[in-house]
Amino acid sequence: MGTEAQAADWERYCLIPRVLIFPVDEKGRVLLLKGAKDKKIWANLWNGPGGHIERGESVLQACRRELLEETGLQAEILIHCAQIIVDTGNNPGITFCVFKAKGLSGDVVPSSEGELEWFTVNQALKLSLVDDLYTLLPLVMRHRRTEKPFWGHYSYDHNNQLIMRFTR
Repeated sequence: MGTEAQAADWERYCLIPRVLIFPVDEKGRVLLLKGAKDKKIWANLWNGPGGHIERGESVLQACRRELLEETGLQAEILIHCAQIIVDTGNNPGITFCVFKAKGLSGDVVPSSEGELEWFTVNQALKLSLVDDLYTLLPLVMRHRRTEKPFWGHYSYDHNNQLIMRFTR
C-alpha cells in the first residue's frame, strides 16, 4: 500500500500533531511553564511543557523529548490523559495528546521557552493560564492511570471565544 492509499489531501481536514505534558512530583504539585515574553504563542501565560511532534517521531518520543528539552526532567511513567482536536476554523487544525508525567528524575533546568515553577492545582488556577487550562488542568490532575483517556473538541464561536467539549 502506497501513500496514495491514505487519501491524504488538502481537500480534507488536516491536523498538526502536538503533545502537552503535566509533570507531577511526589507531593502532587504540577510543573508549569510561563511562556517567554518573545514567544509567538502564549507569551507570559502559564501552560504545561510541550510542543510539536516532529516528522518521524512517535507521540511518546515527542513527549519525552519535549519534557527533557523544556524542563530537564525525564519521566518513568507517562499517563495518556486526553486527546483533543482543535478546530481552528481553518485547515490545518491541531490535535494534541495530553500526558501526566510521574516518576520524575533529573533537575529542573530553565530553557528559552520560559520560566518553570511547581504549583498545587489550587495555586495554578489563580495564575494567568492559557485559556483552556482552567478546565483542562483539573481534569488531567484527577485522571487516574487506570482510566481510559478522555476526548476533547475545541472550537471557536463567532466572537472568537473558545468552546470546549469533553467526553469519556
